[in-house]
Amino acid sequence: GRQHVLLIWLLLYSSMVEALEPVGTTIAIGAVAVTGVLVRSMSCYFNECCQPEWISFNITKLERNLDNKLFGQHIASSIILNAVSGFMRNRNPKKPLVLSLHGWTGTGKNFVSQLIAESIYKKGMKSRFVHLFTSTLHFQHKHRIDTYEAQLQQWVRGNVTDCELSMFIFDEMDKMHPGLIDSIKPYLDYYDNLDGVSYGKSIFIFLSNEGGDNIAKTALEFWQAGKSREEIELDDLENTLSLSVYNNKNGGFFRTSLIDKNLVDFFIPFLPLEYEHVVQCAMAEMEARNLRPNRDVADRVAKEMIYTPKLDRLYSSTGCKTVQNKLNFYI
Repeated sequence: GRQHVLLIWLLLYSSMVEALEPVGTTIAIGAVAVTGVLVRSMSCYFNECCQPEWISFNITKLERNLDNKLFGQHIASSIILNAVSGFMRNRNPKKPLVLSLHGWTGTGKNFVSQLIAESIYKKGMKSRFVHLFTSTLHFQHKHRIDTYEAQLQQWVRGNVTDCELSMFIFDEMDKMHPGLIDSIKPYLDYYDNLDGVSYGKSIFIFLSNEGGDNIAKTALEFWQAGKSREEIELDDLENTLSLSVYNNKNGGFFRTSLIDKNLVDFFIPFLPLEYEHVVQCAMAEMEARNLRPNRDVADRVAKEMIYTPKLDRLYSSTGCKTVQNKLNFYI
């Protein structure tokens, strides 16, 4: 196998270096350099490292997964595919890619983050270059905000130093202490490098329920006007979305310089899910468990959900979040 070839080369070059007289110092240095490359290659064969064999963008995979596994999100699907593929094609981006995903729980925000990670990193969300922060877990105490700011800067700087193709996901932004996220503002800005570290190839994704009610309100207005949800466009939502998160005194984006300085590339709305989307989630989950998708079972799961508004029973209030657990009762 490949590891045996590398090992033989390593042994040969080690022997060669030892056998050389002082007069062959230049050759020895070259041999040592080659040996170092072999050691690194060998290490990267066994362990994940910041190299193309572990990090390589697969646009086909991302497009296929968005089409087949994300339901009811035509706006999010289109923007994410274009934003991520455009960014990954750029060999010298001027700043990191910064996406902010908004919508009710269970509409697919975490799932999309996972799909993006899987399209870039061989190990997906398990990659050591993908970092997930959850506000209620990692930044619990308001009185420790100064400590959190220093830690956050250190974590981001250290991980980008380790690999410039790093991804940072911040979940529950609506529960983050206001002001905390501004501590990493310099890393998201248009700088070639800061103290020798370049952040331009990194990706930052923020997830938030904030703005979900506004998104649902717009979707409901379209429905009441007899329009299809597919007619809703980003322009119908983006401005009110950025304003609502910017003015929310209890959220992580409150009066943030990230919005002031236009450092968030896209505010991406996730629409509330309808009955048929919950059915699709249940069918997809059965397929993921290597079971034959059963429409009757999917209907039973979908009917158990709570829908809003109460009279119209239009949108699942928890999206597809509880589909996995509910499915366990029927299979």
